[in-house]
Amino acid sequence: MENFRKVRTSEEEMPLPFPDLPPDVVEMKVKEGSKIRNLMNFAMAQMELKGRRQIVFSGCGRAVTKTITCVEIMKRKLGGLHQVTKVRYKTVLEVWENQEPPPDGPAQNLTVHKNVPSICILLSRDPLDPNQAGYQPPERRHEAGEDTAGSSPKGLKRPLPPPCEELLPKKLQVQVADSPRGSGSTAGQLDH
Repeated sequence: MENFRKVRTSEEEMPLPFPDLPPDVVEMKVKEGSKIRNLMNFAMAQMELKGRRQIVFSGCGRAVTKTITCVEIMKRKLGGLHQVTKVRYKTVLEVWENQEPPPDGPAQNLTVHKNVPSICILLSRDPLDPNQAGYQPPERRHEAGEDTAGSSPKGLKRPLPPPCEELLPKKLQVQVADSPRGSGSTAGQLDH
């Protein structure tokens, strides 16, 4: 493969794995090189400014982690979102071109079919069927009696647990054996 270089990559187009989606649902196709800030700005505008009820995030291969990160940010910022996650495989076609074609013929291309993991996550303001595989209910915003003064629009701030005595740093007292105080000998000095 050292004489080949990748010239084209294409993904198999697959329908979204969620039944009964509205035809105008926004699908955020997350790519490996996508910027999370750009994805989130667009997605938040769709949900908050345009009043969309549902949004789908999808990604495959190396973009799966970034897709999950976007969903978790969205759930934390908006709160109260129902979630359904579907994992599947997608076929990616890579076309590789021979850099050193044979002298008596045309350049040879090699086509590689890869099955890569893919994830689709539906977020909805409206309740979804809790019996379907991959369903997650909305996270609870706060417990009754909790102080909500620490919450902000960018997410909930959780109070720190009280410190444990044994975890607090203690002052270390180092004494060097056979060394009376004030004798001028210091721990760490070497006598040559």
